[in-house]
Amino acid sequence: MKNQRILDIYLRLLNNREVNRKKLAQEYEVSERSIHRDISDLRNFLLFSANPAEIIYDDKSNSYKLLNEDNQKLNNSEILAICKILLDSRAFLKDEMNTIINKLMKQCIPIENYTKVSKLVENEKFHYMELQHKKSFINNIWDIGEAIQNHFKMEVNYVRMDKKVVKRIVEPVGLMFSEYYFYLLAHIENIDKEKHFQNKSDIFPTIYRLDRIESYKVLDEHFAIIYKNRFEEGEFRKRVQFMTGGRLRKLTFKYTGNSLEAILDKIPTAEILEQKEDYTVLSAEVFGNGIDRWILAQGDSVEILEDKKY
Repeated sequence: MKNQRILDIYLRLLNNREVNRKKLAQEYEVSERSIHRDISDLRNFLLFSANPAEIIYDDKSNSYKLLNEDNQKLNNSEILAICKILLDSRAFLKDEMNTIINKLMKQCIPIENYTKVSKLVENEKFHYMELQHKKSFINNIWDIGEAIQNHFKMEVNYVRMDKKVVKRIVEPVGLMFSEYYFYLLAHIENIDKEKHFQNKSDIFPTIYRLDRIESYKVLDEHFAIIYKNRFEEGEFRKRVQFMTGGRLRKLTFKYTGNSLEAILDKIPTAEILEQKEDYTVLSAEVFGNGIDRWILAQGDSVEILEDKKY
């Protein structure tokens, strides 16, 4: 009986459930002192286990809690949310996606929660549609990330939109995901900007879709980065729409739609300049030509007042 009681207390602690000494004593019809001894036994066991953990008393909730590395793992709600986001991204081949989702779900505790999460995603898993390129590049992501982190140059053979394959020596500075695809952001070495760039003074990296990189090689050659001029993925993401190239732009526009919140979410750099009952004037710093596609999709609800290009 005591062993069963201790096991039950341990399982409750693992699942972050309330472990209140007085309530447990009433539930098991034993003294509070007995529950205290059970918890002491558990503390001694966990202290010398393969994965040391600590049971602490929380004054606010008047209950015991377990502190260990597992507390840093995803909880069941987080696992379900990430599974849903991954499936909606359509970022990987079906077999790859199923492997990732299954690994995530196996972190659910206890096992019945694995079954619940599995049922909540099984329909999306079954009907999951791969993207048209049907290419696997998941194993390349780490190599490219390492090259970015260690400032190694890369040689890439890239299939352009016109199907022509071009070879480039690049300095990789960023790796991003957006709208179904992963992208490498890199500066091209020894490129004739007068010939190949719309803006010869362009300081921003070129955008390469990972699935269209036919082959690549990480070179044993470093490139230097000046800290103040370093590429910042987070700042770039705030300004780019649909991962298209182009110039840095400062837009001022009038919005007459009924969802200002959606505008501010879509364009993180947007700032309200003037707000009236029937319209709002905003300014935003954006990168590239992708924003033009978004503006067209808004119809008459967006009117460009000024478009400065840098």
